[in-house]
Amino acid sequence: MTTATERRIARTVTTSPPAPGFIGEGHTAVDVVTPAALDASDPFVLLMDDRLDIKTRRQIGGAHPHAGIETVTLVLEGTLIDRDEGELSAGDVLWMTAGRGIIHNEAVEVGGKARILQLWVRLPGSDRSTAPRFQMIRKASAPVRTEPGTVARLYSGSTGNVHSTTQNHAPVTLVDLTLDANATFEQELPLSYNGFVYVVDGSAGVGGVSLLEAGQVGWLDRPSAIGTGTLKFAAGERGARIVLYAGEPQREPLVHHGPFAAGSVAEIEEMFHRYRAGRFESMSAIARRARRENEAHT
Repeated sequence: MTTATERRIARTVTTSPPAPGFIGEGHTAVDVVTPAALDASDPFVLLMDDRLDIKTRRQIGGAHPHAGIETVTLVLEGTLIDRDEGELSAGDVLWMTAGRGIIHNEAVEVGGKARILQLWVRLPGSDRSTAPRFQMIRKASAPVRTEPGTVARLYSGSTGNVHSTTQNHAPVTLVDLTLDANATFEQELPLSYNGFVYVVDGSAGVGGVSLLEAGQVGWLDRPSAIGTGTLKFAAGERGARIVLYAGEPQREPLVHHGPFAAGSVAEIEEMFHRYRAGRFESMSAIARRARRENEAHT
C-alpha cells in the first residue's frame, strides 16, 4: 500500500564562503557536501561548487583518475572546452561513469568566468567493475517542465509528467529549478529517496523550512514509510534558483579515498594498483571513439 505525504527538510547546513581552489589564481570553491558522513549522504559522496575567473584562456587542472563513482558536472555559468570531449556550456551536464577506472580532464580549458557544480554518486558494489562511459546532456535537449513562474530542467529521473532518458546505475533525480518571485512548485519523490536541495541564488521556503538562502543546503527527512511524497517549494521576493539532488540509498559499506570510492580498503588498494599499472581507460579516447561512431551513423 502506498502513502502520500509531504517530504520535509530535516536539517539545514550553511556552506562556508568560497575558499582558494586547487587550480590556483582565479579559482575558488565551496564544499557543499563533504564525504565526512557517507551513511548520512548515501548515495551521494560529495558536491563541489567551483567558481572560475580566468582572465586569459588556459588549461586548468590536468589528467586525474576516478573509480567506483559517477561524476555529474552541471555548468551554471560560462564554458569549459576540451579538445576531445568538446564544449560544456551553461545548462549542460556531463554524466560520467568512472566504473572500474577512468582518466579524466586531460585538456580542459577555461577563459573568463565559469561556475560548475560537480556531484559524486557512489556506484553499487555490483557495478563498480563496469566499463567507463559518459553521457552528454545538453541544455537544449534536457526535458523541461514549466509551471506558472517556474522552469524545472530535468537531467535525471522525473518531474511531474516529464521523464529523463539519462541512464543511471543508481536511481537519481536531478532537477535545476528556477522560480520567479513568490512562485510555488511541487516535486514528487519516493519516500525511500535521500537527498538535498542547494540554493544557488535567491531564497525559498522548502519542505517546511520557511526560508533557505543562497549558499544553504537543506537535507531531506528519511521517513520509513513506503510510497511517494511531495516536496514543496515557495520562492521568496527575489525568486530562487535551486538544484535538487535525490536518490535511492544503497545501504552498503563505502570507503572514500581521494578520487576513489569502494566497499573496503582492500578494494581501494586494488584501484590504485590498476591505476598505476596503466589499466584505467582514457576519457579522451572514449570521447574520440564515441565521436567516430556518431559520424559513422550520420
